[in-house]
Amino acid sequence: MKNTIIKDVFFDLDHTLWDFDKNSELTFESILNKKHPTIKIKAFIEKYVPINQACWKLYLYDKITHQELRYNRLKHSFDALNYTISDEEIETIAQEYISDLPENNHLFEGTFEILDYLHKEYNLHIITNGFADVQFKKINNAKINGYFKTITNSEMAGVKKPNSLIFEYALDLAKAQKETSVMIGDCLEADVQGALNAGLQAIYFNPNNEEAPENIVQVTHLLQLKNYL
Repeated sequence: MKNTIIKDVFFDLDHTLWDFDKNSELTFESILNKKHPTIKIKAFIEKYVPINQACWKLYLYDKITHQELRYNRLKHSFDALNYTISDEEIETIAQEYISDLPENNHLFEGTFEILDYLHKEYNLHIITNGFADVQFKKINNAKINGYFKTITNSEMAGVKKPNSLIFEYALDLAKAQKETSVMIGDCLEADVQGALNAGLQAIYFNPNNEEAPENIVQVTHLLQLKNYL
């Protein structure tokens, strides 16, 4: 059923519009093939993905720093592969990865179509926990910057999702009301529960059909948002 009171739609970026997993794998493949060709990219990614998720969870709750996140996710991945590498080389890869990542710009299927559709009726915005400089490059390089009236990142707000303060910051920047706003994102904890706790409505983007509470509104494809908006 369509929601007729919504005026402002807030999107997460990574894993929701911007296909982080695909772009990340392509970036690592390019870096590792040049400098560490004996590493099989599929084996590396298999280790890296859950380690990166675990590191991000610590970062969300300020248990590790930005620098520790960038270092730890690589160090632990190489350790899991029993691959010997110096700290200096890890730092070099970490820098190259952040620099090169926005050069790959695969978006989820239906991104442009749903943004074109929503853009006519709603004010569109982004709320992201990603690093400011990298996120702006992703948005610009992927040619989706023109759809969004505001972009809030955690560095601007001083806190990260699911903290309610980042949603309040984004609402203030957008001159939007929480009662007429909805958040769309792939993370139940950060995007969905964070938004609900802050008084917004929320839609869970769940392309992999992960288990979710029955009371959560969810879509498995971006174009299914047309059923609600």
